[in-house]
Amino acid sequence: MSEKQALIIISGPTGVGKTDAAITAAEPLGAEIVSADAMQVYRHMDIGTAKPTQEQQQRVRHHLIDVVDPDEPFSAALFKEMAEARIRDLHKRGCPIFVVGGTGLYIKALTRGLFPVEGQDGTIREKLRGEVETSGLEALYQRLRMVDPEAAQRVHPNDTYRIIRALEVHQATGQPISRHHRNHGFQDVGYRILFIGLTLDRTILYDRINERVDLMLASGFLEEVRGLLHQGYPSTLKSMRSIGYRHVADYLEGRVAWDETVSLFKRDTRHYAKRQLTWFKADPDVEWMEPGRVDEMRGKIDSFLS
Repeated sequence: MSEKQALIIISGPTGVGKTDAAITAAEPLGAEIVSADAMQVYRHMDIGTAKPTQEQQQRVRHHLIDVVDPDEPFSAALFKEMAEARIRDLHKRGCPIFVVGGTGLYIKALTRGLFPVEGQDGTIREKLRGEVETSGLEALYQRLRMVDPEAAQRVHPNDTYRIIRALEVHQATGQPISRHHRNHGFQDVGYRILFIGLTLDRTILYDRINERVDLMLASGFLEEVRGLLHQGYPSTLKSMRSIGYRHVADYLEGRVAWDETVSLFKRDTRHYAKRQLTWFKADPDVEWMEPGRVDEMRGKIDSFLS
């Protein structure tokens, strides 16, 4: 392309205030937001994904929200394809583009590409899925820690999809998936980028996360998960094993008591925020600031666009 498309990326850990900050910055510019959130793509999953409200979406138009049902597959590759189409359209219209969300892999896929792996082996994948049923996910996670400790450190022990994917790549290629990431290098694919990372003091962030979980539960999250189960979306779906949804589903299906459900929900959300910070802190291009520093953020954005 002759002219690099300008992207303003606003990211950071869950609960830090990305949505409010992005809308405040985007609205005066007439900008639109491409969501980079792996959970907000799902229809019917609103409260537990902290999806922008209808009022917020009326203030600033959002893209890639509510694009698939909870039982439909979605991936970083599909996100990249759909996001690029939206970005091309917005660029043609001369509309400033914000990419907002906390899914680091989606942002990296969009801005630096996805690495090609020869080992897309359905046979290996099915065998690994069978091992989850017979031996449990913990056994596969421990195997991943042995063959690729770097990848294991970035993957949650309950993330069935990524554990299986990493082991599949290792078995199919003989190389750890972390080495494939490094060899690929994730070269820039043609955008001019301002990458703003939002951060807060860890204690304040964790307090906000705890409060947000309480607010979700008070806002009807239990009923949202119950409704999904009643619609026929089983708790074993990838989307339903995400943070919050798996915790409440485990409670509704009698596996965990309520007090433990709330405690684990908060703990796992805090752990997720910590992993997000680790991911984004490894990127030297991120410019960090607190979400309340709106004037500074607007100044950076104005300079970038001009």
